[in-house]
Amino acid sequence: MAKLKTTYFCQNCGQQSAKWLGRCPSCGEWNTYVEEVVQKDEPEKGGWRSPSAGPGGIKVAAKPKALHAINYEEQPRVHTTDAELNRVLGGGIVQGSLVLIGGEPGIGKSTLLLQIALSLAGMRVLYVSGEESEQQIKMRAERLDAPTSDCHVMTETSTQNIFRVVEHFEPEILIIDSIQTMQSSLVESGAGSVSQVRECTAEFMKFAKESGVPVFMIGHITKEGSLAGPKVLEHMVDTVLTFEGDRHTTYRILRTTKNRFGSTDELGIYEMLGSGLRQVTNPSEILISQRDEALSGVTIGSMLEGNRPLMIETQALVSVATYGTPQRSSTGFDAKRLNMLLAVLEKRGGFRLGQQDVFLNIAGGLRVEDPAIDLAVCAAVVSSYEDIAIPPSVAFAAEVGLGGEVRAVSRIESRIAEAEKLGFKQMFISKYNMKGLDTKGFKINIKPVSRLDEVFQGVLM
Repeated sequence: MAKLKTTYFCQNCGQQSAKWLGRCPSCGEWNTYVEEVVQKDEPEKGGWRSPSAGPGGIKVAAKPKALHAINYEEQPRVHTTDAELNRVLGGGIVQGSLVLIGGEPGIGKSTLLLQIALSLAGMRVLYVSGEESEQQIKMRAERLDAPTSDCHVMTETSTQNIFRVVEHFEPEILIIDSIQTMQSSLVESGAGSVSQVRECTAEFMKFAKESGVPVFMIGHITKEGSLAGPKVLEHMVDTVLTFEGDRHTTYRILRTTKNRFGSTDELGIYEMLGSGLRQVTNPSEILISQRDEALSGVTIGSMLEGNRPLMIETQALVSVATYGTPQRSSTGFDAKRLNMLLAVLEKRGGFRLGQQDVFLNIAGGLRVEDPAIDLAVCAAVVSSYEDIAIPPSVAFAAEVGLGGEVRAVSRIESRIAEAEKLGFKQMFISKYNMKGLDTKGFKINIKPVSRLDEVFQGVLM
């Protein structure tokens, strides 16, 4: 006989409580507890049944092993035709991994996964949708114009029905669209609730680990931009990917915020077209505007995203403050760091920016955290302040200290090589990066500097 009980869950973090609480003791949020009915079924009526269970369906308890006695083998990966996805995942899809992809509505999450499913020739892929009908998925597949593959589609929201089909179909990759629409019979509450999301994710995690089949799940996000559901959802999965971009532009960015099988610093860039998502193999070209003439306040800096060097355009506008208090606004760059650089320019460089409005924009919609962009930001601000254009063939890659010194940055060789590949003629770097740097292999003119005034004399005087 199934046992019913009522419990309370925090909608923000998933904390469980036997009674209602006004303030969550775990995350500190107010009025987030909701009552849900939980049904505990018999074990044989649950979700995925372990294929390793012993006689009578009883699973033998695991035994502890000494760490040195555990044999480790490199995780086998499935390499897709999407090089951007392979990079973000750390080299390909790991067998038995659970990957969660989140993003704004209409950003292209379903398109990306369907495009990947159709490109995996020779692999049985099961695409389970709880949001769209089979006809809608077929229409999207026709629009993508992808090659014929062994991809099967099913519209279902019950996890128990999905696992019954999986046992007979035996897919090599399982795609769930989306986890908020899935519902397990072990929990009485509706789909999308905290307990349902947690229970369904646990069932798919158990299936992935015991069968070795990679599982991709699409997750909804809240209006604040975080993944909907309990925070434990992100802790349970192996990889969390975020699909970002402005719906009014064609470019999309795939980031990883958690990855148990690779780096979390990589990103992939796509262009949304009528025929699907196109991989952008050279993102530096789209991040730099094509201009017929040089403009003041525009510089090109070098940043690193994981192992990929990118040349990005930094735009600054400096004008006299007309409303008393000067404005400081930045898009794609930390506002506190901008204020620090402005203070360095005024104290160490002698530029009177105290009564000036300063607006800074990183072109292309990127969010920059690499300190190597500091020198490009300073040069753009001074260029706009003096109204002197910096030649478009000049690039910058250095960090700026509080004393006005130009500091060294990591992986300067790859930054210089990227600038040279894009046709830049001159690049300002810190002189402390010259130690051990072999400049013979570069045709670009490398200008080592130690202080900000040397940079301004080189490009503005």
